[in-house]
Amino acid sequence: MAKNTSKGTRKGTVKDRTQFETESGNAAKRDAKTGRIVDVKATAKKGFKGVAQETDDRRKKK
Repeated sequence: MAKNTSKGTRKGTVKDRTQFETESGNAAKRDAKTGRIVDVKATAKKGFKGVAQETDDRRKKK
């Protein structure tokens, strides 16, 4: 399980979540099991902390 630190960072990755960029440029977080969108960032600055991008290999099933 990912844990927040007091330094504004996260140690570990958030399990069963991936993120992607929406058409508007904001990051959206998706539940990897159900495929439903869980949360969308209000600004287009950065993605979610500790959540894997859908394009990388950290969340591919073997």
